[in-house]
Amino acid sequence: MAFDIRGAALAAWGYIRKNPDELALATRNAVGLRFGVPLAALRYLAATAASGKKAPKDIALSTSPPALELGATVDAMGTSLRAQAAIRIDEVEMSADELKIGIVLSNVRLKLLADSDSPVATLVKSGALDLSKPGNLVGVLPKRPAAIVDAKDDHITVDLMKVPKIAKNKRLRQLLKVVTPLVGIRKIETDADHLYVTLRATPAGLREAIDAAKVALTE
Repeated sequence: MAFDIRGAALAAWGYIRKNPDELALATRNAVGLRFGVPLAALRYLAATAASGKKAPKDIALSTSPPALELGATVDAMGTSLRAQAAIRIDEVEMSADELKIGIVLSNVRLKLLADSDSPVATLVKSGALDLSKPGNLVGVLPKRPAAIVDAKDDHITVDLMKVPKIAKNKRLRQLLKVVTPLVGIRKIETDADHLYVTLRATPAGLREAIDAAKVALTE
């Protein structure tokens, strides 16, 4: 399903009209390199982006600061489940060679939506899954996604550069070579109504960024 740009623009305009203080808040935060996305915007994106038979459905977003609470109905090997978890980002490392994100999962819950004798349903009903340490469960998956580089206890580390399609994107890598010497992500957190990304500026990286830009322009 194509993204509805016009619909998104109208929704954003409607949100700002109802919440005029958002512009002043965004301006104040920008001074400290802190940028917020209203939770309402994330809910809109989740509702419009999900498509396909296997895609998560009935996505629900809320916050338990500094974490983001996510709930969705998913199909796990033919078994319909309601999955919920609190997600906190505790590290982000970016360069031309890695896009590493550290994720802490807590309050993980799984609920069967229909009676089933599938292996997944049997595991959920048995209570044998230690949902307090979801990283350990991910770590023993027989076909773990390539992007998951580490998983232990409540922590999962994802490196998006391990995804071949991303790793082979020459323009993305060139952009990262220019941007990452100057700007990084200090932290990602939430409040009651927003997801915030706070940037870290590194003026000392200006020369490296300029050199990378020169190389990109000649290629």
